[in-house]
Amino acid sequence: MRSAAHYLKNTDLYLLLLAVMCSCFSLVLVYSTTFSTGSLARFKVQLGAILLGIVCFIFVSIVDLEAMARYWVWFYVLNIGLQLLLLTPLGFSQGGNHSWLRYEGIGVQPAEVGKVIFICTFAAHVSHSFDTLNHWKTLIPLGIHVAIMVGLIIFTSDDVGMTLAYVAIAMVMMFAAGLSLKWFAGGLVLAVASVPFVWKMLGKFQITRILVIFDPSISEEIYWQTQQSKIALGAGELTGRGFLQGSQVQYSVLPEKSTDFIFASAGEEFGFVGCVLILALLCLLILRLFYVSYTGATTFSTLVAAGIAGMFLFQTFENIFMCLGLFPVVGLTLPLFSYGGSSVVTMYIALGLAAGVRMREKPSWLQR
Repeated sequence: MRSAAHYLKNTDLYLLLLAVMCSCFSLVLVYSTTFSTGSLARFKVQLGAILLGIVCFIFVSIVDLEAMARYWVWFYVLNIGLQLLLLTPLGFSQGGNHSWLRYEGIGVQPAEVGKVIFICTFAAHVSHSFDTLNHWKTLIPLGIHVAIMVGLIIFTSDDVGMTLAYVAIAMVMMFAAGLSLKWFAGGLVLAVASVPFVWKMLGKFQITRILVIFDPSISEEIYWQTQQSKIALGAGELTGRGFLQGSQVQYSVLPEKSTDFIFASAGEEFGFVGCVLILALLCLLILRLFYVSYTGATTFSTLVAAGIAGMFLFQTFENIFMCLGLFPVVGLTLPLFSYGGSSVVTMYIALGLAAGVRMREKPSWLQR
């Protein structure tokens, strides 16, 4: 009883409370988006994932992050191994990407789970090189660290959206570590210069997904998903059509309505008010994560929290912009809202790590 009281006093209950509030709204949305099928299977999976996620949050928040940092190379190898499992008979395709492992009806996305491992390994790598971070000899190994994971994801699953998430996480962590802006500027120039070469490497379908944002007539079939999302969002107006009353949602006109386009589902049935509530909850969660990063006791823990904040930040705005037709459809979920067991549990594990950072924050008089 005493240990439970001690835990509740020292853990970051704000993170847990915000996550549970997001999950409660998620259950409402998943129930609505699957109501027309007459099956509660997805609702039950989502509920089970949330409960398991909360347990994982508590367990992970107790783990000593600094002890994990000493073995970051082994965790990095583990992450590579998880991704390579997609090349075995366990790997299967779903949603256009060969990015899932399935065994006995249980599906796991290695790159989704791997994001949390990557955050920890990259944080440890950066912290070990912190004193010489702005030297090119330090940046090359760090760049290879990111490139290997990104290359593996492309090679094994061709999941461009997931690779963008990894790159965004790494950039946020490097910024938090104090990387000079001149290196970011140089990276931007290099990225722009490499566009013609990357463009030639993309498949026809991926190129079309990008181009339809600017000219829907290029492929009405591919643009159809985005079009239905925009129709659903517009139909909701201010307060929405009502719970279980959205025609786009209930008649399954809106594709991937419980996963990729769950934000559009919320927009049709709960309107602008519902969308603002989702955005507000996630923004509060992201701001809290950046605050946890600011108060971290060590460089490693600070970077872990920053990486988790970067993950939530990128996925939130990428998914919403995708629903609004401002970003290509790349299949990244809306954190804590989209249906998906591995995604939900991964997000709770990430938040548990951040809560662990908060429990071991440095004294206020030492904070920067």
